[in-house]
Amino acid sequence: MDKSTSLVVRKRIATLFFLFTLVFFLLLLRIFWVQFVKGAELAEKAMQNRMRDIPVEAKRGIIYDRNGHELAISVSVDSIYAIPAEVKSSHREREIADKLARVLAMDEEKVYNRITSNTSFVWIKRQVDPETTKKLREMDLPGIGFTEESRRFYPKGSLASHVLGISGIDNTGLEGIDYYYNDLVGGTKGRIIIEHDAANRPIPEATHKYIPPQDGANLILTIDETIQYIVERELDKVFKERKAKAAAVIVMDPHTGEILAMASRPTFDPNNYNDYPSSNRRNFAINDVYEPGSTMKIITAAMALEEGVVSPQRKFFCPGYVKVGRETIGCSNRKAHGSQTFAEVVANSCNVGFVEVGLEIGLDRYYKYINNFGFGKPTGIDLPGEAKGILVPRERAMQIDLATMSIGQANAVTPLQLITAVSAVANGGNLMQPHLVKSIIDKDGKVIKKVEPKVVRKVISPETARELCLILEGVVQNGTGKNAYIEGYKVAGKTGTAQKISPTGGYLPNEYVASFIGFAPADNPRLSCIVVVDAPQGYPYYGGWVAAPVFREIMKDALRYLEVPLYKAEEDNNARIEKVVVPDIVNLPLGEAIGIITSRGLNAKVIGTGNVVWKQAPKAQTKVDKGTQIIVYLSSLPADKGEGEITVPDLEGKSMREVAKILSDLGLHLMPEGYGLAYEQSPEPGKIVTAGSTIKVKFQPVGE
Repeated sequence: MDKSTSLVVRKRIATLFFLFTLVFFLLLLRIFWVQFVKGAELAEKAMQNRMRDIPVEAKRGIIYDRNGHELAISVSVDSIYAIPAEVKSSHREREIADKLARVLAMDEEKVYNRITSNTSFVWIKRQVDPETTKKLREMDLPGIGFTEESRRFYPKGSLASHVLGISGIDNTGLEGIDYYYNDLVGGTKGRIIIEHDAANRPIPEATHKYIPPQDGANLILTIDETIQYIVERELDKVFKERKAKAAAVIVMDPHTGEILAMASRPTFDPNNYNDYPSSNRRNFAINDVYEPGSTMKIITAAMALEEGVVSPQRKFFCPGYVKVGRETIGCSNRKAHGSQTFAEVVANSCNVGFVEVGLEIGLDRYYKYINNFGFGKPTGIDLPGEAKGILVPRERAMQIDLATMSIGQANAVTPLQLITAVSAVANGGNLMQPHLVKSIIDKDGKVIKKVEPKVVRKVISPETARELCLILEGVVQNGTGKNAYIEGYKVAGKTGTAQKISPTGGYLPNEYVASFIGFAPADNPRLSCIVVVDAPQGYPYYGGWVAAPVFREIMKDALRYLEVPLYKAEEDNNARIEKVVVPDIVNLPLGEAIGIITSRGLNAKVIGTGNVVWKQAPKAQTKVDKGTQIIVYLSSLPADKGEGEITVPDLEGKSMREVAKILSDLGLHLMPEGYGLAYEQSPEPGKIVTAGSTIKVKFQPVGE
């Protein structure tokens, strides 16, 4: 072999050695990549190919009311799943899909796509009824399995639905308490892990692991099921009778901030929440804001008394309106209240008096108190979606803003904010944090957490609170809140009637929010309650006529249920005789007048004919013994009006009360038909009739 040939051979050998070394090096790199860089990931994939991981849902914790009554529980149901690899290895995919589709009432093609998908586990249908599960178990289809899941069930139906909320099919809270405490109530899922070979057969003595689920904690709410039922019963009545757009009631313990009842309308059944519009699940009590109107005057009065701006006996004069700059603010129907004390200003809900008081307080002090009382920010209640309210920004607030805010306009609040603030007046001056959960316990009954009452801050002194409680008691005794009077209990409160804001600016001419807020017993409050009715239809639409009766019925039954002792005013030897204030029933329809009289423990004697009260004896506001007879006159007496000729007045556009007053002053009788404002009368205006004649007047609701 010559040198050239030897050189070529050596080069070829060197080249082959180099190529071999390169390939060997690349293989080492590949091994390193597979073993060390991607090793964990590939091992996990291999494990997934061998393992069949079946989820096991935890049971959500039970939600109880404060007395241990179940409000939300979890019930066991079967869910159906498929292991696609096992289905495909059976070579019966179409047959299995057909049988599943027929039994489960599903689309066959969709079922087929699921059971042949490239995944290790897939749900077919969840939370199936027992009869359907039984049929499928009998078919014994390869690759099809069953696992137990829990489903939320609300045994009381729609009771407290806005508080409890809803849970989805994945056992997850979506709204309400179930959502807010989901991490505690939801628990932790478990798993069943079984190792299979390449032919999808379980490997004997291989990895078979059961990781048990951890059930969720139980909640004990501050809600009282009985008081909640009372609230919803009365709320349903006013919501349906008045055809309102929305309504809400909250009952609170003013000393602790515990919510004993909370309800909104419209409502829904959380067991079948998809059958209702999603808007029904909106909790009006905390999610929506409104201008509170005269109920906000409680807060204005509180700050004025605390700052020494007024005293209960300070005199005011109301000509029916007051000018603030270029604007004029009037009392309801421009009624002039004349000379009155501040206590009477509150009882009469006099706008003029409150505007004067608000202007004396001043912007700086007003905003200090409005912030201290918690307006303009969430209360921190344990429910999702709480609105913070709307306040006129301090930097652009002017005197006219201060004047309107003092009477409950310009600012917007939630019902929860307002009852929290007023409860501070009831409890002696402490602003409490409202809450719905009393304690949290585990499945063995061990207390995990106990929620203690929390004082946010001191807002007024106990002396101011006591003084204001007496004034608010006068509102129910002698003022606009008479329909909230409860026999045997001292009641303090305030009515509110606010025009609704138009989406395009200004106020809607024919839509109002009627409300009442109060507490009882006034001298030692056990409960505070707010009633808000949005856009009640018909006349009268005032808070004293729409919301106050709802408050009365709720508080009457709730106080009796709680066994709060009745108030006895005076003791005469061995008998305790209660004094009662005679209500003002003049110009009221007969049935309504008798209802008010009997609700106060008085007796009625009717004299005359007709449907509207013309006169009463004793006069309104007189204090008499319980059981006293009130004489109700339905027609004028000849000695009072004579027997002359009278010209019939034009009554169009006037309310029933105004019409009754006009006709009674003239010695004529009213025969009403309908309700609202007068639109037709007989005889016609200008006709001459004799004294004592009957005038037929037809009424219709505002806006018709």
